[in-house]
Amino acid sequence: MTKLLLELKGVTVKFGGFKALDDLNLSLRPGELRAVIGPNGAGKTTFLDVITGKVKPNKGDVYFKGKSLLNQREHRIARLGIGRKFQSPRIFEKLSVFDNLALAVAWPKKPIPLLLESTKRTETDQINHLMSIINLQAKANVIAGSLSHGQKQWLEISMLVGQKPDLLLVDEPVAGLTDEETDLTADLLKSLAGENTVLVIDHDMDFIKRLNSPVSVLHQGHVLCEGDMQTIQNDPRVIEVYLGQPEENIL
Repeated sequence: MTKLLLELKGVTVKFGGFKALDDLNLSLRPGELRAVIGPNGAGKTTFLDVITGKVKPNKGDVYFKGKSLLNQREHRIARLGIGRKFQSPRIFEKLSVFDNLALAVAWPKKPIPLLLESTKRTETDQINHLMSIINLQAKANVIAGSLSHGQKQWLEISMLVGQKPDLLLVDEPVAGLTDEETDLTADLLKSLAGENTVLVIDHDMDFIKRLNSPVSVLHQGHVLCEGDMQTIQNDPRVIEVYLGQPEENIL
């Protein structure tokens, strides 16, 4: 049996009298692509915050590669192999596409070497490979701030991949994207799965359907149900949770 890469066991997070997460249990296998959905207030952001060490749970534990993350600081968790992409692109807008990726793949990640040393051949090969994944080879020398919103999202995802994390946490990658960009983003994330383990949170159900991956539905801080998209669509509990919301936006 394949060992789990990530496992949350009975995780509870309280903010005052409010339970953001309530006995949350969720696991991921190496190479898996998983989508996580849920209405506003379901605990999706807190869920990511717990994994990355930004928030400490009141109860429960988080295991990564079989080891607990509870006493680890954020930067240590990142070095263990967990990378997170936030909703808004976090790139170096005044640098070129190439230089953004050069910073991502460079090692060691110390200010002086990064500023003074030229890009190594192996790093250049990695950068070219990453640009081919996101189809930005022709924009290698273009200043990143001039890219479209979708291209900025792809650049940040490729920067994350360039750091070679074992787990990629991708938060709402298609917010503000065109339909075409949304489809391309889904295809990009699907192409990364297998070699990478990818967890995606988003509200766009057409995007989630295109991922064609297992889906976990969060509600009131716990996993309401899991399964493929057809199973989720037909689950009466999910329908009840989203009752009153436009069906085309949710299911």
